[in-house]
This record gives sequence, structure tokens and C-alpha cells, in this order.
Amino acid sequence: MSGKLDILQPPGWPAPRGYSNGIAGRGRVVLVGGQIGWDEQGRFAEGFVAQAEQALRNILAVLAEAGAGPEHIGRLTWFVVDMAEYRACLPELGRAYRSVMGRNFPAMALLGISALAEPDARLEIEATAILPD
Repeated sequence: MSGKLDILQPPGWPAPRGYSNGIAGRGRVVLVGGQIGWDEQGRFAEGFVAQAEQALRNILAVLAEAGAGPEHIGRLTWFVVDMAEYRACLPELGRAYRSVMGRNFPAMALLGISALAEPDARLEIEATAILPD
């Protein structure tokens, strides 16, 4: 390990697009609880992509409290209430993701679920970050 997160890619596997198969790191672990697409005043962004972008910004705000940034995120778990809505906006979602996260693509999981605690939320994202020693 070189003091940063290392991408784990088994030989011969096709390269994933927009995520990594695995990440390894050593250091302080920061766990970010599920973030939804509302701002500091509890106002929801309009639409799936805008909520995703806001949820990612919220994750970065929490990580900043630990001195971390998007380059320290080793894993994101996405929970979406409408998988068809997610799929329909993938190109726009990719652009929004990169505008917040840059070209950092951690290991990710995506789950379709029936509901979230906040009825207006379209998705929730949780993060695990590793700050190098």
C-alpha cells in the first residue's frame, strides 16, 4: 500500500465502468451514515439526479469534518426507491457524479428498495472512507 487507496482488479476481468470491484487501504476509517438529497435546511432537491448530487455533496461535507475528501472513499452503497428512474437518468447521473466526486470510483453497491424513512427522498447513499496513516 502506498498511503492511498489501491484499486483491486483481478487479472482478466473486464474493467468496471463508474465503480471499482474492490478497494484496499490502511488508516483511519470514517463511516458516513446514509445521506439523502436535502440541503442544510432540510429542503429536497428536485428530481433523482439533483437529489443524488446533493446526497454526494452531503457525504463530502461529513467527510470534510474528518479531513477527508472523495479520494478517500472506499465504498458507496446506494439505496434507490425506483430502479427504472435510476436507469433512465444514467448519463445525466454520471455527469453529476463526476462534478462532485471527480474521477474517484470506489467499490459500490446499488439496491432497489420499497421506501426510505423520508417520503420525499428518491435515494440514500452511505459511504466508507479510509484516511491513510
